[in-house]
Amino acid sequence: LSHFSPGIFSSGSIFYMPSVNTATHLYIVLKSAIVLSSWIFGYFAIKHLPLTITGPINAMRPVMTLVGALLIFGERLNLYQWIGVVLTIVSFALLSLSGKKEGIRFTHNKWIFFLVLAALLGAISGLYDKFLMQRFNSTAVQFWYNFYQCLLMGVILLVLWYPKRAKNTPFVWRWNILLVSLFLTIADFVYFYALAYPDAMISVVSMVRRSSVLVSFVGGILFFREKNLKGKIIDLLLIIVAMIFLYLGTK
Repeated sequence: LSHFSPGIFSSGSIFYMPSVNTATHLYIVLKSAIVLSSWIFGYFAIKHLPLTITGPINAMRPVMTLVGALLIFGERLNLYQWIGVVLTIVSFALLSLSGKKEGIRFTHNKWIFFLVLAALLGAISGLYDKFLMQRFNSTAVQFWYNFYQCLLMGVILLVLWYPKRAKNTPFVWRWNILLVSLFLTIADFVYFYALAYPDAMISVVSMVRRSSVLVSFVGGILFFREKNLKGKIIDLLLIIVAMIFLYLGTK
């Protein structure tokens, strides 16, 4: 890239990556550990639960992040934001009832616990992202956090997966693995760049990011033929309305 566009990695470019000191590396290692933990719990949950259940629960992360922003960064909720929070809580309660119709009891299903824990860690990661982006270069944080995440995941694979890979889950290469990596990298780059603005609000950025629930919900319908859609659509609409109120509350 630098051959065709010499200034693409210069100090004034969004792709510029400065060197970081040891203290910054430690901050980024913690970021990698939080994200990796959220992914592990989340992927186990997605493997055992319908996408039309996991998508809306993951959409609760903006509410968790909003509460964290309220307590940690001193942000204050206005009337619209409170309406959004209440609507999201109501939608979660209705979603619990939808899950029971499929034999999924929220209080007795460990995969629901994994999913909620993944959402909580994701919210913590979002709050930590704001802390990092206001202090360090976004491109440097993304590069090193991906690097440390690979190292940590490599250790986990060697310890937990590799010894039992033959009888548990043998690795099968699929080209969509590369697509997942590509889309995640692009999404993270845009996300970190947005948070780097001094007046960026993590509650709003997180809300917009979690609107991806629409994609997982439609995917669950089109590709996996999931059941009990009528009740879940109502839950999803409530979440969308909640996000709209959260957005209006930032105007």
